[in-house]
Amino acid sequence: MGTASWTDKTLIESGTFYPKQVVTAEGRLRFYAEHFDTVEVDSSYYAMPAERTAMLWVERTPQDFTFHIKAYSMLTGHPTLVKSIPNILRQELPKGILAKAQAKEFPKEVVEAAFDMFAAALKPLKEAGKLGCLLFQFPPWFVPSVTAYKWLELVREKLPEHNLAVEFRNWQWITSPEKERVLGFLKDHSIAYVIIDAPWIKGWRGPVAVTASIAYVRLHGRNRENWFKKGVETVERYRYLYKDAELKEWAKKIRMASMEAQQIFVIFNNCYQNYGIKNAKTLQLLLYEG
Repeated sequence: MGTASWTDKTLIESGTFYPKQVVTAEGRLRFYAEHFDTVEVDSSYYAMPAERTAMLWVERTPQDFTFHIKAYSMLTGHPTLVKSIPNILRQELPKGILAKAQAKEFPKEVVEAAFDMFAAALKPLKEAGKLGCLLFQFPPWFVPSVTAYKWLELVREKLPEHNLAVEFRNWQWITSPEKERVLGFLKDHSIAYVIIDAPWIKGWRGPVAVTASIAYVRLHGRNRENWFKKGVETVERYRYLYKDAELKEWAKKIRMASMEAQQIFVIFNNCYQNYGIKNAKTLQLLLYEG
């Protein structure tokens, strides 16, 4: 059980979790790890992670702590800031891409090299037994197609020894008959389908499906109004505090998934002030009591 980031700006500014004397990145991670045993790293989506940073994470957390790393934007087809691309890869880019502030399409050899760099940077975590899932959060325009399935195959091919988790943000993936097809595909490739509670899904909840030895749950909140409103700050989309009754429903679903999975990670992504922290602690109690 944990949250998506321990360095969220609104969490730090709220003064509701970290003690006043805890003001450094190291101090915050150590304090967070006293309360939770896992965390999802969001910064790796915006910039390629560094091996040195991974080494520091290993040193600053208990032996049984687990990090899940969100895939770099280039690896999921999201718009990628050209300035965030490592120099060694930028040198291989066409002038047309270098002239842009961001781009979505890159030469295949550059993308494959980015996969290799991503995995290499996380080596310290993997060697220490602290690397959980590599999370591939695909954009809404990533829809079922031959191209999409080939991309999923590439993800598994380039990361053969890693635990992978995939989150789809287009409803077509979880509508029959595509749902049955993709869940079968993920099982065949030992990739975890990310079980979600999210504003963009009718009835909030996607299917509770276990497709790998690890089950991965992400709870994004239910702020549908802000999620689709134009001009709203990103943080406002995640401004949702789950009610206890809603968390009790999820406790039942998590127990159900635990009958199939060897291990379950639950991540609260309603990162607004201490909302995710509060909900994670409540769900912990509900599961332990049950």
